[in-house]
Amino acid sequence: MTADVLMPLLPGVPLLLGLAGLLLPPGENGGSKDKKGRRGAFLGITGAALALLITIVLLVVVDDPVQVSTTWVSFGDLHVTVGFALGPAALYVALAVSVVALCVQIYSVGYLHDDPRYAPYAAQVALFTGAMLLVVSANDLILLLVGWEVMGACSYLLIGHDRRLPEAPAAAVKAFVVTRVGDVGFLLGIAWLAVDAGTFQIDELLERTGVPTVALVLILAGVAGKSAQFPLHTWLPDAMAGPTPISALIHAATMVAAGVYVVFRLFPLFAQSPATLAVLGLMGAITLLLGALAATAQDDLKRVLAWSTVSQIGYMTSALAVGSPAAALFHLLTHAAFKALLFLAAGAIIHAVGTNLMSRMGGLRTQMPVTFWLFVVGLGALAGVPPLAGFWSKENVLVAAAHATEGDGPAPVWVAWVVWVAALLGVAITAWYATRLLLRTFFGHVRSRTEDWFVGFDDARYEVPPGPAHDPPRVMRWPLIVLGIPAALLGLAAFLPGFRTALELESPHLSVSIVAPLLLLIVGAGTSWWLWQTAPGVDPARALGRLQPLFAAGFHLDQVQDRLVVRPVRAFAQAVRLTDERVVDAAVEGTGTTTTRLGSALATAHRAALPRAAVAVFTGVLVLGLAAAIVGAAA
Repeated sequence: MTADVLMPLLPGVPLLLGLAGLLLPPGENGGSKDKKGRRGAFLGITGAALALLITIVLLVVVDDPVQVSTTWVSFGDLHVTVGFALGPAALYVALAVSVVALCVQIYSVGYLHDDPRYAPYAAQVALFTGAMLLVVSANDLILLLVGWEVMGACSYLLIGHDRRLPEAPAAAVKAFVVTRVGDVGFLLGIAWLAVDAGTFQIDELLERTGVPTVALVLILAGVAGKSAQFPLHTWLPDAMAGPTPISALIHAATMVAAGVYVVFRLFPLFAQSPATLAVLGLMGAITLLLGALAATAQDDLKRVLAWSTVSQIGYMTSALAVGSPAAALFHLLTHAAFKALLFLAAGAIIHAVGTNLMSRMGGLRTQMPVTFWLFVVGLGALAGVPPLAGFWSKENVLVAAAHATEGDGPAPVWVAWVVWVAALLGVAITAWYATRLLLRTFFGHVRSRTEDWFVGFDDARYEVPPGPAHDPPRVMRWPLIVLGIPAALLGLAAFLPGFRTALELESPHLSVSIVAPLLLLIVGAGTSWWLWQTAPGVDPARALGRLQPLFAAGFHLDQVQDRLVVRPVRAFAQAVRLTDERVVDAAVEGTGTTTTRLGSALATAHRAALPRAAVAVFTGVLVLGLAAAIVGAAA
C-alpha cells in the first residue's frame, strides 16, 4: 500500500469510525461495560490504533514530503482540493496525536466505566482525533478549515458531556463562542490569502512573496482562540468541567496544539511579515507569564494544569515569533507527552479521592506510589528539570530567543528581548507552582476521606466511598506508564540525526546559556519548598499576599471581557430586538391591521340595506358633481 493511499486514511479512519459510533443507540445499563458501550469503546480504540499504525508505516516509508490531491469544487479560477501533504515533521505530530488519543480511549474505559453515554463519548473522541489529523495532513486551506471546525464542534460536545454538572453546559458554550470569535478572523484570513494568491493549496501559497500582513494577523486571531492565547484564552480553564480524559486530549494533542501547528505549517509566510511576528511575540510573552502567574494561586488541581497549558503554549508561540519553528514544534511534542501524563494522572487522583481540590488532598505518595512517581516525571518535565523531555525542548526555545536578541531572526530585536525575558521568568514561576502542586497533593498531612471529602468535587459521575486512596486499575494505569516514557526520554530524541533533520533542529549542546534557566528553576522550586517547610501544611501561595486572589481569578480578565465585550454586545442585541419589535414588527403588523380594518369597513358598507345604500350613492354623486362644478368654475 503506497503513501498516496495511506495519507487520506490517516484522518479518514478515525473520522469514519467516529461517525459509525455516533449511530450506536444508547446503552441499556450505561458505561463501557454495557454492550453498546463496549462497541463504542471498540470503535474508538480501533480508530486511534489504526491511525497510530498508519502513522508508523508512513514514518518508515516517507523520507521526503509527499502529496496527493484531487479537485473537489471550483469557484472560477479558485480550486478547492481534497489534498494531503505529509513530511517527517508532520508525521511526528500525527504520531503524538495518535499515541495520546489511543491512551485516552483506553484510559476512558476505566475512568468512565459507569457513564450512560459512553458510546457517543468514544465516538466524539474519535472524531476529535480524526479532525486534528486532518489539520495536520491537509494541503488545502479549506480542507484544513473543515478539520479545524470539526474540532470546535467536538470540543463543545465533550466539554459539556457530563450533563449532571451544572457548570459543564456554560463551559462548553463559552469554549465554543470564544473560539468562534477567533475563527471569524481565521476564515477571513484564509479567504484573503486565497484570493490574493489565487489558490487554496498550501504548498503553492508557501512559494509566494509579498503576503498581506492583515491576512496573517487575521489568521492569528483564529490561532489565539484555538490555542488559548491572550486575549482569547479565558475558555480553557473553564473547560475543566469536561471529563479529565478530554482535558488531556484538548491540552496535549488536539485543539490547543492546532493553532501552533498552523503557524508552523505557514511559517514561510509569517517570516515575511515582521509586524505579524511582533504581534505573535507580544501575544506569546503575555500569555506565557499570565498563565504561569495564574497557575500559582489555583486550588483546583485541573485548573493548575490548565493555566500551565496556557503558559506552555505561550512558549511555543514565542518560539515561532523569534523565528524558530523547529523549537516550537519540539516543545509541542514534548508537551503533548508530559501534559497528557499529568492530566490522566490527575484523573487517577480524582478517581481515587473524589475531589479536584488540593486543599482536600495530601500525603498521597504513600497511598498512590505509581501515580506519585509518574507525577514527579510529568512535573519535572513541565518545569524543565534535566534530563527530562521538557528541559531539552524549553532550552531550545530559550536559546532561539537569546540568538534572536542579536538580530539573527526575522522578528524585530525588541520582540526577541521581550520573549527571552518572559521565557526566563516563566522558568522560575513554572518551577514554583509545579513544586507547590507536588507538595500539596502528595506530601504533608494524610487527610481523612470521611471528613468533607465531597467538598469541591467537580466530577459528579463518581461517589467515592470513604477509605484509603489507591493507584488506578490496570486499564487506567498502563496508559500512564506508556506516556511516562516519552515524558522522561523524548527530549533525548534531539540527539538523533533523523529526528533533528525532520524538525530542522540544531544539535543540542550544553553551554553557558543554560546556567540562567537552571538557576531560575532552582530558585523557583527552592522558594516553594522553603515556604512549605517553614509552615508545614500551609499553602505556599499565601506568600503571594494580596496578589493571590488576583492570580486565582486569572487577573479578572473574564470580568473585563464581560464589561467591555459581553455586556455591550448584549445591550446592542437588546436594542436591535426592541427596534425589531417596536419599529419593524409594528410597521408590518400595523399595515396588516390597517388593511384588515379598512376591509372590514368596506365589507360593512357593502352589506348596508338598500335605502341606506341608495342614500350613500346619491350623496356620493352629489359630492362628485359639486367637486366637478367647483373645478370647472375655477378653470
